[in-house]
Amino acid sequence: MVTREIIKIDEQKCDGCGVCIPACAEGALQIVEGKARLVKESYCDGLGACLAECPQGAIAIEQREAEAFNESEVRAHLASKKELTEPLPCGCPSAVSQDWETKGNASHAETPSLLSHWPVKLRLVSPGAPYFRHEELVVAADCGPFAYGNFHSDFLAERSLVIGCPKFDDLEFYQGKLTEILRNSGIKRIVVVRMEVPCCSALLTVVQKAVAASGREITVEERVIGITGELISTQN
Repeated sequence: MVTREIIKIDEQKCDGCGVCIPACAEGALQIVEGKARLVKESYCDGLGACLAECPQGAIAIEQREAEAFNESEVRAHLASKKELTEPLPCGCPSAVSQDWETKGNASHAETPSLLSHWPVKLRLVSPGAPYFRHEELVVAADCGPFAYGNFHSDFLAERSLVIGCPKFDDLEFYQGKLTEILRNSGIKRIVVVRMEVPCCSALLTVVQKAVAASGREITVEERVIGITGELISTQN
């Protein structure tokens, strides 16, 4: 044991988004029970490449007694990890190849789209656009409309829509854009539709912060979709 600099994770701030994991070239971090954890002290070089990647500011550097950094252990650790077939720690469904039988036969009858406006990407929409005239807004993860077959019929009728990916996009930008939208519209209810993976839960947090910043009374509800397409949660 030596006294040295090593990372410290604030579990109260960590939301398990997993963004810090690929930032650690030594593989010292892992998501365990929904929180980022230091796998082994000897894997952490204490340089803090992961600090700037954490959107919640949950990682810091502290000086304490710990195992010495061991480069040979790190090499062995990285060599033992499976490549390509290993899912990301956050459980993102796009991180590993998988397939399953579809549920039932697809109908050949044309199903009309219930989308009422364009664009839908949160990065592209204008906060003052007239299509935010609806009283309800759906804020969906990019994967949601593809994973859930009844997305249009269940979520889009008489509602505005914005979509984004909380794992790869700028969450502060999302919050600012949503805040502007809410201040400039008559929206009274928001339905957050996200995937079941931990990193996607940040979408709800962003929406809640935007509502608070807007100063308006807006109801927020959450719907969670499983990676095989089932609606697994309808929490309010």
